[in-house]
Parts: sequence; C-alpha cells; structure tokens
Amino acid sequence: MLSRPSTAGAQTITWGNIRSCRVSGQSARRGIVPRASSRLVCPLHPAAVSPFAVRSGPEMMMRLRNLAVALACLVACSRASAAPRPGGPDQGEAADDQMPAPNPQARVPVANNVVLVHGLYADGSCWLDVIRYLQSAGLKVTAVQNPLVSLAADTAAIRRILALQDGPTVLVGHSFAGTLISETGMHPIVSALVYVAARAPDAGEDFGALAAKFPRPPASAGVVKANGFFWLSEEAFLRDFAGDLEPARARALYAVQGRVADALVTTRTTVAAWKTKPTWYQVSTQDRTIDPELERFLAKRMKATTVELPSSHLSLLSHPREIADLILTAAGRKVVNADLR
Repeated sequence: MLSRPSTAGAQTITWGNIRSCRVSGQSARRGIVPRASSRLVCPLHPAAVSPFAVRSGPEMMMRLRNLAVALACLVACSRASAAPRPGGPDQGEAADDQMPAPNPQARVPVANNVVLVHGLYADGSCWLDVIRYLQSAGLKVTAVQNPLVSLAADTAAIRRILALQDGPTVLVGHSFAGTLISETGMHPIVSALVYVAARAPDAGEDFGALAAKFPRPPASAGVVKANGFFWLSEEAFLRDFAGDLEPARARALYAVQGRVADALVTTRTTVAAWKTKPTWYQVSTQDRTIDPELERFLAKRMKATTVELPSSHLSLLSHPREIADLILTAAGRKVVNADLR
C-alpha cells in the first residue's frame, strides 16, 4: 500500500517570498522537475499543493505572467467568436428585431365552441356538412344567419352569438364573412380565426381597390342588381360560385341565397383582428368568385397558417372534411378520422 508522503521538512511557498528548491541536470534548465521526495506547502493549506518544485521567485513570476497572457488570449478569442458577423446587426436591439416573432398558433388554447359565419350569395345552411364533422368531434357549433344589410347589422348578429358562448371560441368566416370576422374577432372570447376563401381587409382599407389589382373573377359578370340589393344569376351561381358541386345541389343553394344590400360591401372595417389573433386561411385554387392569387396575398399578409384545396369558392361544401380539420386545428383539437359523407 502506498503511504501518503510526509510533509515534514517540506519547503514553504508564499506569494511574497518563494524559496528555491534543489534541482539538477536538464530538469534544472527547464526550471521545474517532478520530485517524489519534495513537496511544496502553501501557508493557507496544510497539505502539499503541487508535486513540482519551483526554481526561483523570478522564474515563478515569469510563468505566472505567461499564464496571464494565455488567459487574455483565450478571452479575446471567445469575444471574437461571439461578435456579430459582417453585415449582421451590431447591437443587441437590432439583433432582437431580426429574431422571428413568436408563433401565436403555438399558443392557441383548446376551444369547445365554433361560430360559423356565411358570406354573400348564401345563408347559414351552407355550413351543414362542416357542422356534422365538428359536432362529431364534440364541439358546440353555431351558424350565424347574417341579415346582409349593413356592416353594423351583420357584426351585431355575430356579437350576439359570441355573447352566448361559454369559453374559447373559434370564429370562422367564408367569403365576405372574412370582413365580418376581422371586425368582430377582437371579442375576448375569440381564441382563433379561420378564413375560408375569404376577404380579409386591413382596418380602414378600401378592399375593392385592393381586389382591383388582381384579375377580375368571372362571377362578377353575373351580378344582378335591383332596388339597392344584388345577387348572382343562376348561371353565374352554378358555374362560378358552386362549380364543383352537383348541379341539383347547386340549384337548391341558389334558391336560398341571400340578397345583399349595396352598402354592405363598401363600408370599411375599423379593426383587423387577424393582426392579433391566431389565424388560419384556406385558399381555393379553382375559385371563380375571389381570385386565388388575391387569397394567397391575404393569407401571406396575415401570416396565417395556410392550406390550399382544389376547390370552387364553396370549399366548405365540396371539401367539408378538410375545412372541418382546419377548424379543429385552430381549436387545438385532433382532426377528423372518419368520413361522414
């Protein structure tokens, strides 16, 4: 068994006075040598602090100076590696500005309620197929019946329904109803917004002027006007509004379309709820009522989580399961696994 070396007779080292140790040969030329029989004792500690002996006080000071230089070089290298790259921000504040904004979708609360809002040329019955999927997933669903007479009247109808909800609620708008949910979506009970091939104006924006920057959709040519109201002709409804539905079903929907007051579509919104609420958007790639490129522009401007479907403007009827899945995602729920059709 090895015994602990005795410290008897050991030399003592102090920061103010360093005593020389006996060394010989080549080891002496290097300055320090390992010695099995000699240890150094620090006055601050009763035990040996090193198995090496130091040749002289000046030599120790030189070694300490070299160590300090090495440490200074290490610190300088560390600072250089942490410095911003050329062309990047040179201040912490500027760097923070370039950091990606937190994703609100990642913080969306689980919602038990969904409020569905129809657009122009339709009524609440256009949501029937989507409602079945949402109800099968355990959600409480309400479809608003818009009067389609003014922004004030239509948003009041939505707010009445929102006031009846008992917890976090996903607010969904199709087509023109995107304008309505943008105006009403700041309600504190609204946890997320879903736009289905929908308008999405900014606050105070002239949406007609924005839409004019994109190709004019074919359905516009089929608008019929009378006595301060307008609607779609049957031909335009079947071909341009509900082009991927069965003709018999499309005709039934044509029969229940609402008449729209002229003033409704020209009134500008006062807020844009999509700027603060988690937002999803569905683009209809075969839409002939709102140009698909306009839909993509709106979705990108909102930074919405976006899906595209090969659908007419009535994606909520031709692709109800996919629309329901989008809404369920916005509600923090699992998507539908079964096809109810």
